[in-house]
Formats: sequence, structure tokens, C-alpha cells
Amino acid sequence: MTSLEAVIEIGSTGIRLLIGEITEKREWTVIDHSELPIALGWDVFTTGLVSRESLLQCLKILNRFKEQIQCWSLPKDQITVIATSALREAANRDTVLDRILVKTGFRVKVIDGIEESRLMYLGVVQALQDEFPKLKKNDSVIIEVGGGSTEIMLLQRGKMAAVHSLRLGTVIIEQQIKSMMGSQKEAHRFLVEYIKNAGGIMNTELKLDEIDVFIAIGSEVRLAAQQIGKRIYSHCCSITTESFINFTDELQEYSVEECAERFKIPYSDAKTLAIGLLAYKLFIQLTKAKTILVPDTTIREGVLVSKFSSPSAEIHDEFTSQIIASAYNLGKKYHFDEAHAEFVRKTALKLYTTMKGELGLDDSAGMLLEVASILHDVGMYIRGSDHHLHSQYIISHSDIFGINKENMTIVSNVARYHRGKGPQQGAADFFALPRLDRMAVLKLTAILRVADALDRGHSQRIQSFDTEFKGDTLVLKLHGVQDTILEKIAMKEKADLFESIFGYKVILV
Repeated sequence: MTSLEAVIEIGSTGIRLLIGEITEKREWTVIDHSELPIALGWDVFTTGLVSRESLLQCLKILNRFKEQIQCWSLPKDQITVIATSALREAANRDTVLDRILVKTGFRVKVIDGIEESRLMYLGVVQALQDEFPKLKKNDSVIIEVGGGSTEIMLLQRGKMAAVHSLRLGTVIIEQQIKSMMGSQKEAHRFLVEYIKNAGGIMNTELKLDEIDVFIAIGSEVRLAAQQIGKRIYSHCCSITTESFINFTDELQEYSVEECAERFKIPYSDAKTLAIGLLAYKLFIQLTKAKTILVPDTTIREGVLVSKFSSPSAEIHDEFTSQIIASAYNLGKKYHFDEAHAEFVRKTALKLYTTMKGELGLDDSAGMLLEVASILHDVGMYIRGSDHHLHSQYIISHSDIFGINKENMTIVSNVARYHRGKGPQQGAADFFALPRLDRMAVLKLTAILRVADALDRGHSQRIQSFDTEFKGDTLVLKLHGVQDTILEKIAMKEKADLFESIFGYKVILV
């Protein structure tokens, strides 16, 4: 038996609908799609607000899509509506979301740049399928130049080295040129300088001139693939770098009207075509890639994949490993003690498994604990005496692939309280969290503090340990050590929160 799922994306330049048919094997195919232009990005990136006219147009389009979805008899729980950079940055976002809910019944989820990257990655894995594991042999970049932002993932031998969400989009650039009465030549100079500076930052994470696999997503590059690329898989095209550069350079001479006429695209898409391709060209010139891979995927396919696409245990493990790799690369940036971080991560995960029946947390909590365990000491880079405060700051102002801003806030709070006292009255960052998130912070912090205490000397003396519950006591039977005085002192300092939250005293044997 098959089922249907609809995804609507409210973007900077258009609103797009995709309807997929899901099979019993959790595989899917697109059976219907629509796209209508809208000027949300032009409003927000100029005035900071969604205009009344754009809001009314948005409601009109959404109600039209609602009628289209009703033809397929989809219930509400099979409809997902997301919004990206335009609504994310709109000062009147809450008002707009409320009007959409009241007038259409759609509850919109505004996703951040890191969530975009996650969905983009899932879509790419699905599109490339058997080819994707081969990328583990090379350094690669996955990039999407959108209307309001550019999402970039850097992978070193298949492992996530860094993620970036740059405030660089075709609509933003076009608006800046228009506001300054600039020319196409000035747009080129602006892009060159911006991308050069961004490249300098990314070079500290992964040598861009050693990247030989360039994966590009986006409507502009897909159009280029249709014109000058060749299909190498059922869901992927390739373009030689040389032909792409020549095509992009030639297109810079076309007027907007010529682009619309030649490629049979809407005027709104033609306005940003040259700028978008130019951005891709400048990024690829930072690498040594000879070809560009262009998967037939969008963020909407990523949503379907995340919900229905049969991740095998292999794909799930691969995604998890990318999150861990991204966390480790952030730690390396701040010269963390990697051996200690790995010990605490493994220890915390073992304790988490032991306590899982008493946690009452969702499945993602274990991953958040792992990331917090890896990064709890990164604040040592700034100062040791109060490094937990600096760890919180660094984590909350950083990006980790696969973890959205809300969950990064949880991770940063767990790192904040891994030492010292637990949350006190007046701790604004903690008490501003929803109740369920506050409880997640307390439970994960309690486990992290115990794990950290078992490596007080950062020497990984404990080879392994077993756990056993005896009444109201959790007994940790340590292997590989005779003298445990240091660990017992640390446990006395740190196990108080564990006892308070779970009701178990922690004893070392």
C-alpha cells in the first residue's frame, strides 16, 4: 500500500510544492509539483519586512496549492510547510506566520541554515546513491547558492570538516547592486571579494585547492546542466569545469530579457541567473575540481528523504558519523584535548545507555550528549579557570552539521554546566529554554559530569567499567586502575546533579 506526502517550500523567490508517493518499502517518487514566483526576498533583503502585497500574494499561492493538495486527498499530518532565509530574516515573521496559519491552516516551520544543510545533504545522498561512498576517497564540497543564503558543506575524505551558511544570495546581491545603482561589473567585483574572504576562512578548515569533487545544487546550476551537461546517473548530471566557466562568462553578456527568452524561464528567475552562475564559478575556481556534479534534488526532496526514505542502518550511521566528524573538527579548531574528549564521549554514551529507561528523552538526545561531551572543554582555548563559560559561548556561536540552532542551545548549556554549580536563579540562557529543553539539559549534564569525573586527570587511566544498580545506588566497577582517589574526589564534586535528577548515588568500586 502506498501513501502520499506533500512538501511546500516558501523561498526567497518563489513558493514550491512537491507531492511524493511513498511505497511500502519506504521509497518515494515525485508525482506532482508546482512553482510560482513571489518577491519575499526582494522585500525582506531591502526593507527587512514582508510587504502587505507580498503577504497577500503568498496567501493566494498557498491557498492555490492547498486546493491542488486536496485533489490528492492528503490529510494535514501528511503536509509539511517550510520556509527558508526570507522569512527567517523578516522582522515581521511572527505576524506573517500567524496570517498564514489563520488564512490557510498551514503551520510553517522556519528552518535555519544548518537545517537547510542537513536536508540538502540527505537529498544529495539520495540522488547520488551508489556514487556517494566513492566520495570518501576525495575532499569535496557541496554548495547551494540560494536567493538569500549560500549553504556550504566541506567534506574531508567523506567526513564533514565544516558547514557554513553565508548571507550571500542572488536576491541580496541583486538588491545591493540596484540600491547602489551599480553595474554588472561592480557585482562581479563584490562577489570576487566576498567569496575570496569566505574562502580564506574555509581554508583554515579544509584546503580548498585540494578539493577535487564539486557538488552543486540550485536552480541556476541545474539550468546550466540542462544546457551543457550530460546525464551520468538517473538523478545526476555532470558538467566540465571548463565548459561551465565558458557558459557562465557568455551568459554575463545577456540581458534579463534575453535570458528569459532563450531559456524559457520566468522573468524573476532570469534576473538572478547570471549572478547565481557567477557565484558558482567563483567558488569552483577556488578548488581543483575538473567537473561539477549536479544532482536532481532540492530541499523538498531532502524533507521527504528525512521522513520516509528508508534509511538503512548504513545511511543512518553515515549521517551520525558526519555530525560527530563536524563536532571533532570544531574542537580541533580550538585545540581541544582530543583523547580526553573521546574518552568522555564514549563514557557518557555508555552511561546514557545505562540510564535510557529513566531519561524520557527522544532519540536525538544521545547525539546531543555526544556532541556536548566532545566540546565541553573547548573554552580552554580562551581561559582555563572559567572555561565552561567560554565553551558555552563558542558552541552557541558555532555551526555543527546536522544540529539546528535550538539543539545547539541545548548542547551549549550542557557544556556550560559540566563543572561548577548547576543552573542558578538568574541564569537567563537556561531559564529562557522551554521546560522540556531545560529538563534535557539537566539530564544530559548530569551524565556528562559523571563521565568527565572518570577522567579527572585527562590521562584515560580507566580502561573500562561495568554498571550495576543496587537500590538507590549506581555502582561503577572500574577496570584497569588500583588507586581511584582522584576519580572519587572528582565524583564527589560532580555527581551531585546526577543524584538530584535521577535519585541515584554514584559509587566507584
